[in-house]
Amino acid sequence: MAKLWQVAKLIRSKNSGPFELTFDVIFKDRGTYERARDAKIISAEWFAKTYRLSPDAVSVIHYDAASAIKVTIPRPVISGDVDDTDVFGGQQYGPLVDLDVP
Repeated sequence: MAKLWQVAKLIRSKNSGPFELTFDVIFKDRGTYERARDAKIISAEWFAKTYRLSPDAVSVIHYDAASAIKVTIPRPVISGDVDDTDVFGGQQYGPLVDLDVP
């Protein structure tokens, strides 16, 4: 089984406004994307467990035309808040990279 970092050409996180984070995974090829999508390795349940959220707070979008998956979650604190440790949201994708892809 491959790791997500091995089969994706892009894995990133970033702000989606001051109150949300968005995660983008773009796969190197259509077949791998379809296997990952169908196996639901990137799911609301996984994000909820990993980022300590309710699954209802997670939005997962499969974009077949680009072989990509986009996920949006609420930020734990508002961007720029005194308690914010990642003002641009660019360091939040870490847990994704080691997901197993069938």
